[in-house]
Amino acid sequence: MNTIDFIKTSLASSQGWALGLILDMKDAPLTQPTSNGGNHPLWVLGHIVRAESDLLDAFILGKPNRFPELEAFSMGTTPSTDASKYPSLDELMGKLEEIPAATLAHLDSLSEADLDKSTHAPEEFEPAFAPWEPSSQPCLLT
Repeated sequence: MNTIDFIKTSLASSQGWALGLILDMKDAPLTQPTSNGGNHPLWVLGHIVRAESDLLDAFILGKPNRFPELEAFSMGTTPSTDASKYPSLDELMGKLEEIPAATLAHLDSLSEADLDKSTHAPEEFEPAFAPWEPSSQPCLLT
């Protein structure tokens, strides 16, 4: 398996896990996980969509996030239980289909060497986008 195929498999797996958990709560999408609040399933879904667009559109392609209307799901926002502040679960599900398809299409356009090219990621995220060097990674087995 090459790196691009590994990325595709990882994306599909993580999306499947997250989506399964979110859809378990489709009848109560604004239910917060604790009595002190927290990220309810609708906010988590919107955040996944918004964050993947940040990753692809902004960090990789250097373009604006394709979902400016989803600002309420940006990093650092506080989830609200007021449904009027958010699009519906069905609308977010449509956007969830759009952004991974765009990510996979972009991956299909890349070569393995392209993965080492620089990105447009903000400085604080640069370490996550640096080429992987085995000798610089901590050993998780010790």
